[in-house]
Amino acid sequence: MNISQLLIGIIDTKINLEVDGICMNTENAHAGDLFIALQGESCHGIKYIESAIEKGCVAVLVDSQDIECGIPSIRIDGLESRLEEIASSFYKNAKKVKLIGITGTNGKTSVGYFISQMLTKLEVNNGFIGTLGISNYQDKHNNSSNTTPDIITLYRTLEQYYKDNINIAVLEVSSHSISQKRIAGLNFIQAIFTNLSQDHLDYHKTIKEYRRVKGELFSINSIKSVIINKDDDNWQYFSDKSKGKNIVTFSLCDFDNNTITDNGFLCKLDNYIFEVSLLGEFNLSNMLAALNSLQELGFSRDKIIPLLPKLYSPTGRMHKIKNISAWVDYAHTPDAISNALSTLKKHFPSHKVRVVFGCGGNRDKGKRAKMGKIASELANSIILTNDNPRNEDPNTIINEIISGINDNFEVEVILDRRLAIETAISTLKEDECLLIAGKGHETVQQFKDKTIEINDIKIAQNAAI
Repeated sequence: MNISQLLIGIIDTKINLEVDGICMNTENAHAGDLFIALQGESCHGIKYIESAIEKGCVAVLVDSQDIECGIPSIRIDGLESRLEEIASSFYKNAKKVKLIGITGTNGKTSVGYFISQMLTKLEVNNGFIGTLGISNYQDKHNNSSNTTPDIITLYRTLEQYYKDNINIAVLEVSSHSISQKRIAGLNFIQAIFTNLSQDHLDYHKTIKEYRRVKGELFSINSIKSVIINKDDDNWQYFSDKSKGKNIVTFSLCDFDNNTITDNGFLCKLDNYIFEVSLLGEFNLSNMLAALNSLQELGFSRDKIIPLLPKLYSPTGRMHKIKNISAWVDYAHTPDAISNALSTLKKHFPSHKVRVVFGCGGNRDKGKRAKMGKIASELANSIILTNDNPRNEDPNTIINEIISGINDNFEVEVILDRRLAIETAISTLKEDECLLIAGKGHETVQQFKDKTIEINDIKIAQNAAI
């Protein structure tokens, strides 16, 4: 598309140049792209213009100040507010893809993964966009640095889905993405609420504001049905936000019976009795969310329920390490680490529980003492280590976690995460089980001056051999 045609109604430009695509993130840049470089306090796109040019971008849109960079540069005041208009003008088919939006503090990835798995088994081509990246019915083909990508990446992805005959996609919707209007204009047909607990208060400041932002998803006009976890205290709030929609609630009480097993649960639902290899009641809740999602899409329960025993967890979600009683989980909030530790105590009541974890830097500091307190109440021993310290002093983060731990509880501190995991595995006794929490599927660790490759699952598995 010619830039002058793309920007009709936004700005008059005499630049006569064809562009093949649009990007905001240089990781996703292709030769022939138009690069959008937002500026301002929280937008640092201008710093990546040189990288965009190296990737082959042929023009750049900027706001706030003119840029001399060797390729055509077009200044658009209020550029950020025009992103939906620009994206939908170029990627004209993106809005034809129907979206299932999932929001909540915990469980978004698992619910989305379960929905995508079952749609695939029902021979429905589908996409899944979230924390694990961007996938094409389970085949990951692109990483994403955010739970919900930027608006340009979303439109570009959905345009490609449409071309690939994928007409429905599952999208994890973070509170940041709603607040920053990354999902503006998209064709949501369904919204799912998993749960709400403390997270991202560095950004939203209060839990009330955090909830308000998430609630905006449920008022999108295109949404036909909403699926709400009635076991969460906030369910009524999200129900009230869903006026005019078909409201479906679910609860663990929907099961006729559940019996804990070493591998998961023996469940009775409707006239079916089946076993699922999923640890934790939170996964049963995630499974119910997925079941109701498919039912709202028009599939009968008799088709959906037989698929439930075949579900498996995403990478890094209560991920079992072979040959040893150890699990890797993404739990990085007070509620999530409480659920993970409680799960191990319930499934293995005769075992002592050990945990390795830390907290991320430059993120909600109020979580740290709470997570320390929960760990000391539910675990028998703790090794504190680095998560992603980012620009903070690792020792400061550790001390803030320790401030919440009971005074008489002995804590071992091993800042080197690899060494912490290896130590925990090598000293694990037969009557103990281990939770390695915080990073789950992640494969890098961020420090102030460097980013290193690290993978909790691989480290634990190698140490267990």
